[in-house]
Amino acid sequence: HVQLVESGGGLVQSGRSLIFSCAASGRTFSNPAMAWFRQAPGNERRFVSSISGSGGSTYYTDSVKGRFTISRDNAKNTVYLQMNSLKPEDTAVYYCAARFGSAATSRAFYNYWGQGTQVTVSL
Repeated sequence: HVQLVESGGGLVQSGRSLIFSCAASGRTFSNPAMAWFRQAPGNERRFVSSISGSGGSTYYTDSVKGRFTISRDNAKNTVYLQMNSLKPEDTAVYYCAARFGSAATSRAFYNYWGQGTQVTVSL
């Protein structure tokens, strides 16, 4: 099992930056692939970004490419999502997820989920 705890959400103005962190505990010695998903009101949970266990491969949904950066520190069992140039359409609850295997973009492949953290981007 892997337990995930996100932090870093909040209210921010459009154009500003935020950084999320997701601390993993439990079976972390296997360096699971990690991902961020988000869910806006009335929408399904959608892929944002993922990173391989080594950190060598990263993936992004088109709408955040060039603005968001995913990274990880395996010594701290923590994955980060740096979000720059935030837009109102980035408003959502952001979820951290983990899986033992390659980094994936579909939520169906992720077994472990954090509780979510809210980001609201105002004009």
